[in-house]
Amino acid sequence: MLAFLLMGQTPERVSSLTGEIRQHLAFESKILGNKRNISVYLPPDYDKSRDRYPVLYMGDGQNCFDGATSYIPNQEWRADETAESLIRGKFVRPFIIVAIDNAQGDRANEYLPTKSQGYGGRASDYGKFLVTEVKPFVDRTYRTKTGPRDTALAGSSFGGIITSYLGLEYPGVFGRLGIFSPSVWFDNRVILKMVAAKAKRGQRIYIDIGTKEGPFSTVEARQLRDAYAKAGYQLGRDLSYFEDAGAEHNERAWDHRFPSFVMWIWK
Repeated sequence: MLAFLLMGQTPERVSSLTGEIRQHLAFESKILGNKRNISVYLPPDYDKSRDRYPVLYMGDGQNCFDGATSYIPNQEWRADETAESLIRGKFVRPFIIVAIDNAQGDRANEYLPTKSQGYGGRASDYGKFLVTEVKPFVDRTYRTKTGPRDTALAGSSFGGIITSYLGLEYPGVFGRLGIFSPSVWFDNRVILKMVAAKAKRGQRIYIDIGTKEGPFSTVEARQLRDAYAKAGYQLGRDLSYFEDAGAEHNERAWDHRFPSFVMWIWK
């Protein structure tokens, strides 16, 4: 990829969808006043079964399944490949993944709970969109288990912040949280104050960070971990924390850590 960039060329994008993925294009939100695509990964044998399944909701949906749509060409979470492998290998129970595209230019506004430096402040609206528009649609359309023990939420960077925030706002909806490479720095580390004020035990939380994401990222991720610990969460019991040596802030790193997260939340 570096060679392409040095020559001023963009690598050819290659579709990498794996397994059964259903597309819901231009899903409209009355709350946010916009539209976005939603992609739903279904576990093997979904159509042959009458079972109901846990659901993992993921932000930045463009980056979850397909190198043809990912922010960095051909770098994606490989969430579909990981799910297929872990389910077929019987490492985890079968589950559904709902990948919700970000709103591109409004991504920061929707993912951040407060407004600072001219952006952010619509996380509350995004939460309403997810809980009152997306989740009911998914529960009507697919055979889901709807309780918090079977409903997970995950995201990275600003997506890690919205995951933590919505976990605080909707503990009765999202019982499993995946907070990847969270941008704790935003607005004077406001998420730490929110966790300190509202976090209560009852969820299963995963937090990680790469050691090459920035000079203060590891310190801030540890502070987020410690904020949950002060609320009563216990490492190895209902809180998992991992520092990925040498990992940077990109989809390739999150792809590498995604299997551990999946096995943790559905343990």
